[in-house]
Amino acid sequence: MSALDEPLKKILGGTTAKVMAEQLGLNTVGDLLHHYPRRYAERGELTRLSDLPLDEHVTVVARVADARVLKFNNGRGQRLEVTLTDGSGRLQLVFFGKGIHKPHKELLPGRRAMFAGKVSVFNRKLQLAHPEYALLDGEDGEEAVDAFAGRLMPIYPACQQMASWKIAKAVDAVLPSAREALDPLPEALRAGRALLPLPEALEKVHRPRTKADIEDARSRLKWDEAFVLQVALARRRMAETQLPATPRPLTPGGLLDAFDAKLPFTLTEGQQKVSREIFDDLATDHPMHRLLQGEVGSGKTMVALRAMLAVVDTGGQAAMLAPTEVLAQQHHRSITEMMGELAEGGMLGGAEQGTKVVLLTGSMGAAARRQALLDLVTGEAGIVIGTHALIEDKVQFHDLGLVVVDEQHRFGVEQRDALRGKGKQPPHLLVMTATPIPRTVAMTVFGDLETSVLDQLPAGRSPIASHVVPAKDKPHFLARAWERVREEVEAGHQAYVVCPRIGDEEDAPKGKGAKKKSAEEAAAGEDKRPPLAVLEVADQLAKGPLAGLRVEVLHGRMHPDDKDAVMRRFAAGEVDALVATTVIEVGVNVPNATAMVIMDADRFGVSQLHQLRGRVGRGSAPGLCLLVSEMPEASPARARLAAVAGTLDGFELSRIDLEQRREGDVLGQAQSGARTSLRMLAVIEDEQVIEAAREEATALVTTDPELTGYPELRTALQALLDAEREQYLDKG
Repeated sequence: MSALDEPLKKILGGTTAKVMAEQLGLNTVGDLLHHYPRRYAERGELTRLSDLPLDEHVTVVARVADARVLKFNNGRGQRLEVTLTDGSGRLQLVFFGKGIHKPHKELLPGRRAMFAGKVSVFNRKLQLAHPEYALLDGEDGEEAVDAFAGRLMPIYPACQQMASWKIAKAVDAVLPSAREALDPLPEALRAGRALLPLPEALEKVHRPRTKADIEDARSRLKWDEAFVLQVALARRRMAETQLPATPRPLTPGGLLDAFDAKLPFTLTEGQQKVSREIFDDLATDHPMHRLLQGEVGSGKTMVALRAMLAVVDTGGQAAMLAPTEVLAQQHHRSITEMMGELAEGGMLGGAEQGTKVVLLTGSMGAAARRQALLDLVTGEAGIVIGTHALIEDKVQFHDLGLVVVDEQHRFGVEQRDALRGKGKQPPHLLVMTATPIPRTVAMTVFGDLETSVLDQLPAGRSPIASHVVPAKDKPHFLARAWERVREEVEAGHQAYVVCPRIGDEEDAPKGKGAKKKSAEEAAAGEDKRPPLAVLEVADQLAKGPLAGLRVEVLHGRMHPDDKDAVMRRFAAGEVDALVATTVIEVGVNVPNATAMVIMDADRFGVSQLHQLRGRVGRGSAPGLCLLVSEMPEASPARARLAAVAGTLDGFELSRIDLEQRREGDVLGQAQSGARTSLRMLAVIEDEQVIEAAREEATALVTTDPELTGYPELRTALQALLDAEREQYLDKG
């Protein structure tokens, strides 16, 4: 057993090891060595007290300004209040009861110490209650001070039960084992890129003498993560090319040609290019695995439909999976409309080379469902569109050749796997997403899929103007927003009003709608208003600003038939304003809808707002999107909305979104102890590392797929792909 696999219990003792395992997920010496410092404090460089975040565990270095014991509860209780200062701000510490004796003796004015605890607010002042602390002066003789003074002090992601300096002490105990760390990077690669050996990098990341040490260690450790992950993905891709699949080459004179011939417009260059990539993949004898990214409205459905028709031409069947019933019905509607008589194969008036397009969802009636299942097993239906209902055991295909998955992020890997098992041989797979994913994220998260991007909008699409409406600072802006909606309706158009929740909950909202108040709302002195709800807003609009217009509601708790009826009426122009939750986020297509008002827009994520906005401006008239928020102008939430209003480029927005969220995610993980396999690598900033690692990994796997020449790399891979990840990647 290597020294890095030693359980921490043997080295640190049971109690410490237990807290590390339960709170931080650290079980072995290796785990602890890879628990890297979040940042480094220099003596005199302090976590500024003026920048303390609420509700987070912090470590501060500060000086005691004053300390006093106060009595309360008629003298029966006592508390010690200590005020700290660091020149940028002040912070109060408070200790109660018996816990006051030791700090009362030690925390004397003028002393410096490190303090760790969770920041809370009491009487409008920031405070730490019962923080842990370590004194930083005189007591342990001069050498301790010198050792401390001359060093960069690592601040570790910590938790309430285990302060940063306790983790640092534990790291000191295991650091000698770092010398035995197996280096996963091939020697030639490491030397060629002038990277530190792994033992040295671990030593320097935990106990740097200079800032250059930190940089060198980080670049080396980032390479490890990127390279091992990319080798795993490269091996996946390699394995996929070994699987057999039925080739589906283009067949002239079939459905696809008939369909193209009746298209009333020409495909964009982007659509033609992506279609060629897909047709080339379909013609090979191993399964296609392609991710199709396209802006909202870039014509992904058209590209997917042409791929499905090409497969039907070879005698195969194609299945399209949608995340919701509303969306499955919508795809079914738009595909049958696009195909016209070609979708009525075997029916009167249907075209010669037509096929049947069937819908399969959970809420269908028994008779319709039986017929759909029959059409699939006989091969009568060439195309089936459905929800997860498609994956049930009862569903049998005649010859499944292609699976198209819409909106990947809502669709589990197990489900794709189950569907894959329905073919005689693994079917080809096309995954579509309208959430633009920056290239590096696609390479890291979907690295086993080849990527195609549709980035032009089809001709005839109109620009969308977006504006932030500050409802609290400028109430007359909101009044003007409703006037704009009326103007659009008077011009013969329609509008959406989107709200974060449905309303009429029996009690306080639970679940997604009930967001914990953010520190920023608390600081803004927000009264505890729940997010605006569809039912209330619709009622107020119908009686107030939109009185006289035809206002209807749409949300997830309605019966599927009612939802579909409302959508049909809206599509037919019989509804002027549709007040809805985000059920309309994905794929709803009503070209006559030109305006959208998003209430409490700050409650939605950047990508989600961009998705929603893509529902307007789908016809020839320009679109208008109004983001209504009560957040104060200087708040991060408003900055987010301004970013969305400022650009229509989804890739740019997804970058902003990730940059804003990442720090939160990283800190969030540090607090909750959840761990991803990426600890050092920042997907957005480390673009070059990820690209270079992908090239190196692909080259290495091509020459040595089993990694026989690289035992250390094999070991690192096994550690990364522990059982659960292995299974996840297998199904991916």
